[in-house]
Amino acid sequence: MYQLLNTINNPQDVRALHRKELSQLATELRDFIIDSVSKTGGHLASNLGTVELTIALHYIFDTPKDKLVWDVGHQTYAHKILTGRRDQMGTLRKFGGIAGFPSREESEYDSFGTAHSSTSISAALGMAVSAQLRGEESRVVAVIGDGAMSAGMAFEALNNAGAMDANILVVLNDNDMSISENVGALNNYLARLLSSRFYTAAWKAGETVFKKIPPVIELARRAEEHVKGMVMPGTLFEEFGFNYIGPIDGHDIDALCATLRNLRKLKGPQFLHVVTRKGKGYQRAEEDAILYHGVGKFDPPAGIQKKSSHNQTYTQVFGQWLCDVAAKDDRLIGITPAMREGSGLVEFSQQYPERYFDVGIAEQHAVTFAAGMATEGFKPVLAIYSTFLQRAYDQLIHDVCIQNLDVTFALDRSGLVGADGPTHHGAFDLAYLRCIPNIVIMTPSDATQCAHMLSLAYEHSGPAVVRYPRGDALVTTHDVGRTVHMGKAELVKEGNAGVAILVFGPLLQTVLRAADQLNATVVDMRFVKPLDVDMVKRIAKENSLIVTVEDGVAMGGGGSAVCEILEQKDLRVLRIGLPDKFVTHGDTSLLLKECGLDEQGIFERINAYMR
Repeated sequence: MYQLLNTINNPQDVRALHRKELSQLATELRDFIIDSVSKTGGHLASNLGTVELTIALHYIFDTPKDKLVWDVGHQTYAHKILTGRRDQMGTLRKFGGIAGFPSREESEYDSFGTAHSSTSISAALGMAVSAQLRGEESRVVAVIGDGAMSAGMAFEALNNAGAMDANILVVLNDNDMSISENVGALNNYLARLLSSRFYTAAWKAGETVFKKIPPVIELARRAEEHVKGMVMPGTLFEEFGFNYIGPIDGHDIDALCATLRNLRKLKGPQFLHVVTRKGKGYQRAEEDAILYHGVGKFDPPAGIQKKSSHNQTYTQVFGQWLCDVAAKDDRLIGITPAMREGSGLVEFSQQYPERYFDVGIAEQHAVTFAAGMATEGFKPVLAIYSTFLQRAYDQLIHDVCIQNLDVTFALDRSGLVGADGPTHHGAFDLAYLRCIPNIVIMTPSDATQCAHMLSLAYEHSGPAVVRYPRGDALVTTHDVGRTVHMGKAELVKEGNAGVAILVFGPLLQTVLRAADQLNATVVDMRFVKPLDVDMVKRIAKENSLIVTVEDGVAMGGGGSAVCEILEQKDLRVLRIGLPDKFVTHGDTSLLLKECGLDEQGIFERINAYMR
């Protein structure tokens, strides 16, 4: 079935092929990706779009001596397959298997680890300048696309690279898509300008006036060409100091190879603009690249079958809450940095399009944009993944918290997120948020609490964070009908073993099961900031051992906040959380077990500490 692909064990084997064989390799490689991802799940549409480009890059460049730096990282399955990992694709994103993104630990061909957007040009420039300093002739290629050009970091790097005169090639993989539809002036300004009624009418009017004066009409035509040139992408990148080539068909492997061969010989900053189709070669993915961006297991002939589920996810709880509140309060604004589907904003964007803003992959801008709206009396709600808020930390402190602005942060994907691994785990938010003044941090333990806390955060007149995990939201009865009060914890279970477990967030039910084995007291802390100091002191008086449990790093998180309250007490405090290391990828329940955050792990840690 894969007659040619099965002979490829490294890029040297690719370079040994005749040019005419590359099209067959592309067909087999695309079929292999579809078949493989249908069995493991993973990113599909983005990888199908880069097959020919990946082959051409390895065919022309002497990898790994020449460096390939991939942006975003979810477009590298073809790269992994061609660099000796074909037989490992069945382990993709599984515990102990290969990662879904480039990983320097995994292969010498993965020049730079990535998964967040817009880092490739900066990293590639660092490598190119290093080669220059060592007097080496190696080449460095940054492949950027899937909306990554909407982030300021990419333009910072372009600006610097043009001044460096380093031997770097930037390949813009232009598929007109990120994860949600691309937004922003760079994508649509030219088309809007040149197709506008104003432009057409203005040109026709001028033509009517000046048609009897040939020198003037010729001057007008030249002026039109100059105006077009000022806004054409090529001119933009040439202004940064790059030699711009393109756009060319990113699925024409002959054109790609010929162009890349010429570019490899050129010195200085080069820019190649290639146009590809996300989902190329699999019709269902071509027609719905968003649905087929990240997939679970599926049957390729039948496509993805949407499963009905009785369980509501935390993301859906947020999406419903947002629509409900927007119906009552026209000050509510919904903002996302290019994650409409993942953050549960689809329905809101359809019902309230005038109050919905997708700012592109630009987390820094998203936070300060929200801050600006807050100064004008609106109530912005920023839906953002925990791992992506890290990218806007300065803006969070400087633009929101110092000014104590009324911005609500719906922090999705907190804790361990599973197969996407260490670049996407929301492991650090509690630690990096609780040290900031003026901020409120809430950790719901079930669906009802999540909705209550979102309302409380929205009503609060300053910055507030509600952080919740990926996946199904627990539906429990102990909190139904109750109001969550600012900074107040709840005593959920009383024991008499002299042990009290203070839990922050969604591990509450796991802790309750472990507590049954220990006859321990359990407190649902609910808030990391403000911490319920009275409850902590009361529990400390009644118990000889205090245990804190959270699904973030133990260092600096909710447990640390408890220790700070009890630092003058002669008490034993055991903090249980994620370890001081980057947790790998794999099934979330398995990762929790590996970290000792399952029922048995929590029981054994406490039992061993007591002994």
